[in-house]
Parts: sequence; C-alpha cells; structure tokens
Amino acid sequence: MEGEMSLTATKSQAQTKARAFATASADRFLSELIRFVRFPSVSAQPQHADDVKRCAAWLARHLQSIGLENVTVTPTARHPIVCANWRHARGQPTVLLYGHYDVQPVDPLSEWRSPPFDPVVRGENLFGRGASDDKGQLFAHLKALESCLRGAGGLPVNVVCLFEGEEEIGSTNLARFLTGARDDLAADVAVISDTRMLGANRPAITYGLRGALSMELEVRGPGTDLHSGNFGGAIHNPLQALCEMLAELHGADQRVTIPGFYDRVRNISRNERAYMARHGPSDREVIEDAQAGKGWGEPGLTLYERIAVRPALTINGLGGGYQGPGAKAVIPSRATAKLNFRLVPDQDPKEIEQLFRAFMVKIAPPAVRVAVRAQAGAKPAVIDPKHPAIRAAARAYRAGFGASPVLLRSGGTIPVVSMFQESLGIPTILMGFALPDDSLHGPNEKFHLPVFRKAIRTSIAFLHELARPESPFVSAANRMAAFALPGADI
Repeated sequence: MEGEMSLTATKSQAQTKARAFATASADRFLSELIRFVRFPSVSAQPQHADDVKRCAAWLARHLQSIGLENVTVTPTARHPIVCANWRHARGQPTVLLYGHYDVQPVDPLSEWRSPPFDPVVRGENLFGRGASDDKGQLFAHLKALESCLRGAGGLPVNVVCLFEGEEEIGSTNLARFLTGARDDLAADVAVISDTRMLGANRPAITYGLRGALSMELEVRGPGTDLHSGNFGGAIHNPLQALCEMLAELHGADQRVTIPGFYDRVRNISRNERAYMARHGPSDREVIEDAQAGKGWGEPGLTLYERIAVRPALTINGLGGGYQGPGAKAVIPSRATAKLNFRLVPDQDPKEIEQLFRAFMVKIAPPAVRVAVRAQAGAKPAVIDPKHPAIRAAARAYRAGFGASPVLLRSGGTIPVVSMFQESLGIPTILMGFALPDDSLHGPNEKFHLPVFRKAIRTSIAFLHELARPESPFVSAANRMAAFALPGADI
C-alpha cells in the first residue's frame, strides 16, 4: 500500500511538471501550430501532392524533436503515413494516437476573410484550413506528449503515433498499411481527436459515428454538345435527365426512396433517445450552427437524431452544360452529380452501393446512358460507452476543462475507427476538441485557442489517468465497472 501511495504521488508530481511545462511553452506551441497549418496539404487535389509530402516530412521531424522514437514516413499509392512510438513505460498500457494531417479543399476561396494557408490569429481564434480539422486537435496531443517527455522526463504510458494524409479522401490506403504493420501498432486502446464538443466549456466524448459512401453519377446523351435551337425538344438533355433522376432519390416524406435502403437500419433504444434529448444539441442549436432558416428530414425525429442515428443521402455537386458568363444555347452531351451517403449500423457501404446502382439503372430515361462510380466508403462505428478508457477520458476532461463530458453520437465519419476494430482488435476513444462554429470543411475554419490550451492539459491528464493503479482500464477485475458519467445507462 505504501509503495502504491508513493507511486501515485510520483505520478501526480510528473503530471504537475508536465502541465507547468505546457503553460510556460504556450506561445511556442502556438507558433509551431501556425507552421503546421501553413502547409496546403489538400489530399484530394493532385496539384498539392508535393505539399502533402512536405507536411509529412515536417511532422516527422517534429515528432523526433519532441522526443518520440522510431519515426518513419511510409509512402503509399498516394500520400505518406507518419509513425512514431515511445515504449518505456514497463507494465503500463499502450495508447495508439491517431490523427490526420491532410485537409479539405478551400473552395470557395472568395469567402475566406484571410488566405486559408496563411494562418492568422484574430481574437482568441486561429484561422486557417486544417486549424481544427485535424491539425489543431492532433497537435494538442503532440504538445501533451512533449510536455510529459521534456517537462516530466517521460510518459506514464506507452504511446504509438499514427498520422495519415488521406483521411479526407476516405483513408483508401490505410487498411493495407494496418495489416502489414499490425505488430508495430499493437496497443490496448486508440485515441482520436477529430470530433466536436458542444461548446467551449461543454466537453463531449463521441461514442457513435456514421459510415459513408461517396458516389459519382454520370448521364450521357448525344455524342457531342448540341445547338438547343436545332435539337431542343427533340433530344433528351442529359442535364435534365440527371435532375429528373436525382429528384426521385427522396420522397415527399424526405426519406430515401432506394429500395432496401432502410432494411438494415438499427433502431435505437428508448433510453438512448431520452439521453440524446437531454444531453445533445437542440433543434434550435443545430439550425443556428448550420446558419439555416429551418430543419429538414424524416418526420418524427429531432434534428440531432436525424444527424446521428439515421442514414442520409446528400447531393454534393452538379456538373454539366455551360458554366461561364452570359448565355450559351447548348444541350450538353453529359452531366454528372457527386453524392454522399451517411450510413448507420448495420448498413454496409458495399451493399448500399449495389442498391444505388440498381436503382439508377431502373429509373434512367431510355434516351440516356448511365455510369455509376464509387469513390470511397467507410463503415459506421459504435463504441461501448461503458468501456473503462472512457472513464479515464471523462476524468481527464474534468481535469482539463473543469466540467464533465457528455456522450454524443456524431453524424460524421472517421474510417479508421472501424479499421482499428477489425485490423487491430482495439476500441477507439473519440475525444473531440472542435467547436460547433469552427467551420469544419467550410470557409474561415478556425481553432479556439483557449480550447487548444485546455486540450493539451486534458491529454496530459488522460495519459496519467490510464496509468492510475486503480484505473479500471488496467484492472482486469473491473474492466466493465459502471462509473459516474452521464450516459452509462444507455
């Protein structure tokens, strides 16, 4: 008992030293984050492929500089994967820290108040593409690791880092990498910070994510663009045919009309719905976050339920015909649409793809030809809210933010969560630090700097919570013990 008390005191001192180091280094941490955000690491656009590689190389050098070991940059068919580790905490669990350094395209550029890759601090926010998704959230964990390594002399647990450059395009090469690196990535639990809180002082742990499927639909008609005066009314316009097909994807009740689409949708319990109503965002908050006039979707559900536990189909882009200034009397030879499905347990992206293909063939007008291309898919994921690592995360949030987190389900998708479960056999704890108004994927993306500082403290606390002698995470006898976190009953 005396030895355990001494060990606890030593770890408490280490955590205090780490927090003191983080506080003293706050200005440097911010300047380093600014350098990280400057890289235009847009994974979807070929013209930025070299920028993505440069960002990966910078990140690898930074991992070495803060004291991590065995740093590697592994090429893939598109963008590199950066890994590192520190395995000197004998007898302690191993945490796999995942993040992504690639970012979304910046369009529409005209709506940015400042250049997206020339990050600037305005008030208490850092503005720039990737500032929140996911460079800022990822960086908070790196600064926590540095604070422990340099401020306290070591980490309380073992850590493996895995940072990829393809998350925003579906993590297409990650599954193969995980299979080949299973032994190097061996861990007890994974941690990702790529989700949202409810507010600056309202932390949240996400326990459910929707899956995703991105598709492109192409409709072709005549062999070349035609003069609409010579052929209008006689030849079916592919752009009109495309619109007719897209209009059939939703019914009057706003439900998706693809046959079989809802067959595998899992119903949630009455307890979970009640919990979501108490702790999740209200309809008003969702509408305000979206800067919309009113909500839309399936009847009989809150907007939060529609986002988090029901599937959706959205049209993300249309192409075809003349797009320049003025008029051009033309019937285009082809038209395209980009679509995105968000899927819930137990929907499978491959099955939904087949259902969509069959429906498009069925409803296509006879005068046009249809091609369907799948671009990326990811499975939905649900994490057991009673997992002991979530208890550690809840205690860490209280230490970092002074408030207990709530449990949330997210409408977003993080492909690696289901990959970690299938390839490595480990659960993932989703500790989000983004705010609802951070404009993720939109113009003027930002990261709230007070949250950045609290996120570093939270990450420091989380590492130490996992190493507590009485932690249910390391105590097999108590692995499924209940704990005082809102939502343990869902």
